[in-house]
Amino acid sequence: MGMRRTVPVALDVDSDDAALLEDTVDTFLWCAQYVVDHAFQGEYVTTSKTMLDDETYDDVREETDGFNGGLVQAARNKAAEACKSVVARWKNGKKASKPTFTSPHVVYDHRTATFHDDYVSLATTDGRIEADSILPDEDSETPHSEYLFSDEYETTGAELHYHDGDWVLHVHCKTEVESDTSEQPTPENGTVLGVDLGVNNLAVTSTGTFWTGEEFDHWRREYEKRRGSLQQCGTRWAHQNIQSVGRKEEGRFKLMLHRISNELLAEARENECSVIAFEDLTDIRERTGASWGHKWAFDRLYEYVEYKIEEYGIFVEQVDPENTSRRCSHCGFTHPDNREDEDFECLKCGYENHADYNAAKNIGLRYLRRNQTGGDGGALLGVRLNSGTLNVNGGYSPASSEARTGVHAESHRF
Repeated sequence: MGMRRTVPVALDVDSDDAALLEDTVDTFLWCAQYVVDHAFQGEYVTTSKTMLDDETYDDVREETDGFNGGLVQAARNKAAEACKSVVARWKNGKKASKPTFTSPHVVYDHRTATFHDDYVSLATTDGRIEADSILPDEDSETPHSEYLFSDEYETTGAELHYHDGDWVLHVHCKTEVESDTSEQPTPENGTVLGVDLGVNNLAVTSTGTFWTGEEFDHWRREYEKRRGSLQQCGTRWAHQNIQSVGRKEEGRFKLMLHRISNELLAEARENECSVIAFEDLTDIRERTGASWGHKWAFDRLYEYVEYKIEEYGIFVEQVDPENTSRRCSHCGFTHPDNREDEDFECLKCGYENHADYNAAKNIGLRYLRRNQTGGDGGALLGVRLNSGTLNVNGGYSPASSEARTGVHAESHRF
């Protein structure tokens, strides 16, 4: 089983090489956009990488005066994946428009980049350049020492990003690990941790753990104010500082989401869960009233959990979220009036609890019902709660007296 990590490495680039890299970024984005435009020309959108390569490779190389073939193919792959994403949304009856590429970046692999201990060689529009890597000490406790400097990890590629004069290489590292199946439950006999995502609470688990959205919302408003003040100035200095504010905002939120993902993973491991079930994120803005910022946060949180759990033999899945906030996790009765803001009270059986907690249990139950049996006939045991488990029929089984309790523990009526 492969475990992947990404390590950001700042590069020391002189002015001449920086000009080459800027030209390379512009050319890479142009290539990707050319392929997308071609894919959308016909009656149907072309998503096949092979077909797009056959139909665009020679033209792109000619239009770009022989741009590096590996980078042309990387741009094609980027375009094909973007087209597939659009088509997938259409198939689900969702709205999506033709992709556009504006974020300054270039995708590199071992054909177009060579990674050394303290520098990197990168293909550009005019040969290769060498840039020194700005690295911490090897014995420091950083992702660089844990992954980049480790003999256990191999470098598989990277993405070069450009922000306001700064060049950062996001290096992809990979190692092969064996899942400890003797200690970890399998998807056919373990328990499920349900996770509900929202605005007031960024994440809530079926074990009753809440991660509030107050800190996220506070800093989102704070950064919006800073950008608003700078936009009123209208100067070049203000524009540069707006970009700086954006980088600080993204960095703060990524650290926050990494922390939440680590705590969520610890919750799953502590409760011996073999699956973490999230709601499908496709239309979460429409369902929850979330902003684009919240949607970005939900996507990042899911991605962080997805790649971090690989080494523990835990799986992450998404399920259809329809009516998970309106359905009673105790009796199954579904009605819009069951929920009012953050309060849930079933009109049929009278079950009461926090609405997000009830939704998290329903998300776990939906995965449980969808995967009652595995290929070998085994069955998942239930949805993990903070004081027991919930089986596929909604039946509650209390844990031992040593189980954790809290304000969102299950009612004694069970």
